[in-house]
Amino acid sequence: MSDNNARRPLDASTLMVHGGVLRSQFGELSEALYLTQGFVYANAEAAEARFKGEEPGFIYSRFSNPTISMFESRMCLLEGAEAARATATGMAAVTASLLAVLRHGDHVVAGRALFGSCLWVIEEFLPKMGVSYTLVDGRDLDQWQKAVRPNTKVLFLETPTNPTLDLVDLRAVADIAHDAGAILIVDNVFATPIYQKPLQLGADVVVYSATKHIDGQGRCLGGVILASEQFIADNVHNFLRQTGPAMSPFNAWVLLKGLETLSLRVERQTTSAARLADAVAGHPALARLIYPGRADHPQYDIARKQMSAGSSLIALELKGGKAGAFACANALEVVKISNNLGDAKSLITHPSTTTHQRLKPEQQLELGITQGMLRLSIGLEHPDDLIDDITRGLDAALAVIEGREAAE
Repeated sequence: MSDNNARRPLDASTLMVHGGVLRSQFGELSEALYLTQGFVYANAEAAEARFKGEEPGFIYSRFSNPTISMFESRMCLLEGAEAARATATGMAAVTASLLAVLRHGDHVVAGRALFGSCLWVIEEFLPKMGVSYTLVDGRDLDQWQKAVRPNTKVLFLETPTNPTLDLVDLRAVADIAHDAGAILIVDNVFATPIYQKPLQLGADVVVYSATKHIDGQGRCLGGVILASEQFIADNVHNFLRQTGPAMSPFNAWVLLKGLETLSLRVERQTTSAARLADAVAGHPALARLIYPGRADHPQYDIARKQMSAGSSLIALELKGGKAGAFACANALEVVKISNNLGDAKSLITHPSTTTHQRLKPEQQLELGITQGMLRLSIGLEHPDDLIDDITRGLDAALAVIEGREAAE
């Protein structure tokens, strides 16, 4: 006999509206913004107990804050994590998640296809701390396996990758990490927590730039680290407390508002991205279109296995190299040129000269970043307007390409 009184678990979209709320004595409807540096104690004994961890409560907003705590709790509900710590930016989350566990003499294996700043941390910053690294083609599981050493402590990757939208088999790489006694840290920004759950696929730590889809409206910076309660307590909490890359309470409040509409925005953006990808895929100005939601993606089988949808990012590779790419971007009217992503506004950037410009040409090509590549982040505009706009840009690129060919 079924229990008619049993409740099904609340959907993530509902939890993003109501989850983790801490209400004051005033019973406010919207989450309160606790814009304060410090907190008052009833007496000296209470302050002592709180600093010893014997009494719950807040001490200083660099350590914790009610508004930030609400954001962290809501992110845990969305991600399915036991604990989370917010940071000032996405790069602060990435760097803290690495530095909190690595020591002099340790080794990191990372996917070669990374956001430019992440790559800088791996290649330039960690070696200054005495941490060595090996970069691998994230698509090649043999390379992951062969790169692991006895002193390997962390495997780090992003999937889909920035900007080429390559995919990495999360379950397989997690198994390689754990067999070696290492942990797997995943940057899940492009997939979003709506469409991919790395912790369920074996990852130990997930990081986000909350600046992207989580805010989603171009307002503020933020980051977050999600993991087990033990990992956060043993590694991350004290590191953040002592080094200070704290999220501001105001930004946490803005991000809480962003989470309320996250599923609506990302689902609309993804629907539009899939429709646009199908609409322009055959345009003669394109050498290649890359979208994880399309069956012609070279790793579509992995996308179907670990992502529930293709998300909001598309990579366009124009014929004619940089001239074709620039002609396309410059002809757009609705889509704006910006190196951000996950925004309500559709945005396009030329990775070779922006997000990955510090890499040498041969390094860019090794990652699959050509002079003709554009990264397109789909927003909330009507899909027909986006199709018209991108087609206009591709037509402009084609005119440049044909003009150059005629001149030759």
